[in-house]
Amino acid sequence: MSDQQGVPDQQVAGKSQGGAGAAYKASLFEFENFRGKKVELSAECKDLIEKNLEKVGSIIVESGPWVAFEQKGFLGEQFVLEKGEYPRWSTWTNSQSSYCLLSIRPLKVDSADHKLHLFENCSFAGRKMEIVDDDIPSLWVHGFQDRVSSAKAVNGTWVGYMYPGYRGRQFVFEHGEYKHWNDWGATEPQLQSVRRVRDMQWHKRGCFNVPDPAPKPNPNPNPNPNPNPAPNPAPAPAPAPAAPSATAASS
Repeated sequence: MSDQQGVPDQQVAGKSQGGAGAAYKASLFEFENFRGKKVELSAECKDLIEKNLEKVGSIIVESGPWVAFEQKGFLGEQFVLEKGEYPRWSTWTNSQSSYCLLSIRPLKVDSADHKLHLFENCSFAGRKMEIVDDDIPSLWVHGFQDRVSSAKAVNGTWVGYMYPGYRGRQFVFEHGEYKHWNDWGATEPQLQSVRRVRDMQWHKRGCFNVPDPAPKPNPNPNPNPNPNPAPNPAPAPAPAPAAPSATAASS
C-alpha cells in the first residue's frame, strides 16, 4: 500500500450512519462560548465555508459522536466530538498545531462492544496487542512500544493519540482493517494511547459517567423535630408578704 494513501474506504462508506436508529445533531459557533454565527448539522458537511462559517470557536454536540477535520473534504488533523459542550478549542484538542476546522461528519459506530488489535509492523505483522472493552492511557505500561504500523478495529469505534494520556493528534479507527498508518491519517507509526468512542444509542450519557451530586451538608446535625414548640408557661408570681397584724402594730 502506498504511503500516500488517504482516508480508507471504510471511513467513506456509510458516513452519515451510526448504530441502528442513531440520530446526529451538532451546533457549530463562530466564536468561543457559543457566540456569533451558528450552523446546525444533522449530517456530514465537506466544506463549512459553504455554510458561511469560515471559523469555528465552539461546538455543542447534542447527539453523536462526530469527527471534525482540519481541512475540507475530511482531510488533515482529526477531532473526535462526543455528546457535550465544547466552549473553546482547548476542550476538543490539545494538539493545537492548527486552528482550522473546515469539515465534519458523523462517526460510524457499529457495536456496543469494543475490540481493537494493534500491530508493530505493516500488514498486521510483528508484535500484536489486543484491547477489549477498555481504555489504555499508555501502551508502554502494557508492555507495548509506541510503534503501531497497522491495526484492526474488530468491534466498536476507537480514537488513538500520539502521546500517553490521550494527548496530541487524534486518529479515528472505525470498524475495518488498516494495513498502514497512512490509512488512519498518520504521517508516522506513533501511537501511545487509545480509548473507546461512545455512542448515544448504547451509552446514554456519552463518553463520561456523570457522578451523582454530593449531598448537601446539614447545617444542624440534631434538628428539633418540632419546629414550632408551644411556649413555656410563665412562672407563677411569688406570694406577697403578709401585712403586719393590728396587735403587733399597737405594741
